[in-house]
Order: sequence, then structure tokens, then C-alpha cells
Amino acid sequence: MKVRGRFWFGVWLVILLLVAGAVVARQRSAIGVAGELNLLRTERLSLEAQSAEFARRIREGSSRPVLVPKVESRLGLRLPRDQELVTLRLNTLPDSGS
Repeated sequence: MKVRGRFWFGVWLVILLLVAGAVVARQRSAIGVAGELNLLRTERLSLEAQSAEFARRIREGSSRPVLVPKVESRLGLRLPRDQELVTLRLNTLPDSGS
């Protein structure tokens, strides 16, 4: 049996269809991954914005204008007057010359 041109044409056609099918499957997979990546980027941006908002609220809540009235009312503490402040000095020891 002699192999003719129609046989080789059919073989190449099947190979071409298999390669084209593989390319289409790969493209579909890439489109799905790209969509998931976009969702993750959006989620990351949302979480970064939320983190920045929490950091701002922490800075605001720990500021002196917010804390002083709360401490005065809840704990009965007050800010010291200037005469009540004491500066402590550390005596430094001379270097032993080692």
C-alpha cells in the first residue's frame, strides 16, 4: 500500500487541529486567570484603603486632644502644671579607659 498525498494532508490537518485546540484551551485558561487576578487586585486595593483608614483612626484616637478629655473624665487624672514637672538627670560615669 502506497501512502499518497491525501494521507499526509489528513495527518497534517489533524496535527494542525490539535495544536489549534491546545492554543484555544491555553487562551481560555489565561482569560480565567486574568479575571481572577483583576479580582485579587481590586480586593488588595480595598484592603489597603481599609488599612490606611484604620491607621488614621488609630493616630486620631491616640492623639492628645482626644486622650486628655477621656483620661480626665474616666480616670480623674489631669495634666501637670509647669511647676509640677521634674527633670531627672542621669549621672554619667567617667569612661574607665579600657
